[in-house]
Amino acid sequence: MASRAQRRHAGRDVLGLARSWARAAWLCVVVCLATGCAGRATAVESPSRAQRAPALSAADDALLEDLSRRSFQFFWEHADAQTGIVRDRARTSGSPVDTNARDVGSIAAVGFGLAGLCIAAERGWVPRPAAVERTRVTLRFFAERSTHERGWFYHFVNIRSGAREWMSEVSSIDTALLLAGVLTVRQCFAAEPQIAELAAAIYRRVDFTWMLAGDPRLLSHGWKPESGFLASRWDHYCELMILYLLAIGSPSTPIAAESWRAWRRPVVTFQSWSYIGGPPPLFVHQYAHAWIDFRGRRERNAPHTDWWENSVAATRAHKAFILSLAKEFPGYSENMWGVTASDSRKGYVAWGGPPRDPAIDGTVVPCAVTGSLMLAPDITVPTVREMRERFGDRIYGRYGFADAFHPTEGWVNPDVIGIDLGITLLSAENLRTGRVWAWFMRNQEVATALDRVGLSR
Repeated sequence: MASRAQRRHAGRDVLGLARSWARAAWLCVVVCLATGCAGRATAVESPSRAQRAPALSAADDALLEDLSRRSFQFFWEHADAQTGIVRDRARTSGSPVDTNARDVGSIAAVGFGLAGLCIAAERGWVPRPAAVERTRVTLRFFAERSTHERGWFYHFVNIRSGAREWMSEVSSIDTALLLAGVLTVRQCFAAEPQIAELAAAIYRRVDFTWMLAGDPRLLSHGWKPESGFLASRWDHYCELMILYLLAIGSPSTPIAAESWRAWRRPVVTFQSWSYIGGPPPLFVHQYAHAWIDFRGRRERNAPHTDWWENSVAATRAHKAFILSLAKEFPGYSENMWGVTASDSRKGYVAWGGPPRDPAIDGTVVPCAVTGSLMLAPDITVPTVREMRERFGDRIYGRYGFADAFHPTEGWVNPDVIGIDLGITLLSAENLRTGRVWAWFMRNQEVATALDRVGLSR
């Protein structure tokens, strides 16, 4: 979670924002609800009838189609045409922010955006050749021109040049999220030889053993040319699973499979829910699931953790936690909940829970809910519907939901943030079709990593 806080650290200074009912029923989300997707998502195993999620209503599917298309629009409009780098944020109206952050891009947002290009091509939101060309431009830039350190990329970069911005770190987790998008397009557009070659080259170049920074098992958060490796390591549960699996499956510099067991797994209990947790923001239970299909997998080693079920439990516990605050904040209700790291009226806050973050002030962060669509649709879809119907265009604009809003005091954040729109887009698509899972899981390196760490079906 420290990575997300680091992600906003530089921007905070510059912008002033710092920015078991369902355990069986939802164990596997429905693989395909959209017309024509069956032939394109064959890499995802069909869940058993007992595990298959109920189909969305036509109205809810239309709502998610609209939300997803708007979310993708951000990546289409705010990626530089020559580099493919995506802006970190923009105004809800569609314009770039009017500060010196205007041309600052996020490499993690690029990863989400690449996966978004696959979704857009499949759904016809943009012509497939246009999506392929945007993908090719992006991969060529990162393979041949972008500044990097042993294959690792700076967290924040200029969208036009790729140069480091805000004295940001070479970020291990943000590079991993970029790589996840790179490996997604590698499979989605596998018929395009140049895309497959560039994607493979970008992944092969990353020196994962270097990022161990002298530790036999634990990866560093990052590196700065002025001071070397950051002191923090990925040593406890959070969004780190995508990073470690990419590192363990690396075709060039794999780290030991024992690294998977090296990080701590603290247990969080709230009311009837118990799960492996860590930092309070809900996104730590979402990001890895956007790409890795953990459904039906358990670790071979005791206690045989099921990471899919773990994140489902964390999502349900989070809703129960937010509802426990309803007496203090009456804007929270059965279908109005969700807090994760976001902008707030006082700047960026890495808030969430349980446990209680003292900064919580009744604000609702839509991506806490939309990012969990794939995990718990029975509680998230009604909340998305309620937010849209109740607040309408006050909070729902060109790119879907504003990053945050206060349901009783009227405050609405003027910005959207790329990675928050990204998790919305990928989570919705995985719920509806499972396509992102299908594309990513076709990569042999991913299968190799899952086998090495003992995550078996």
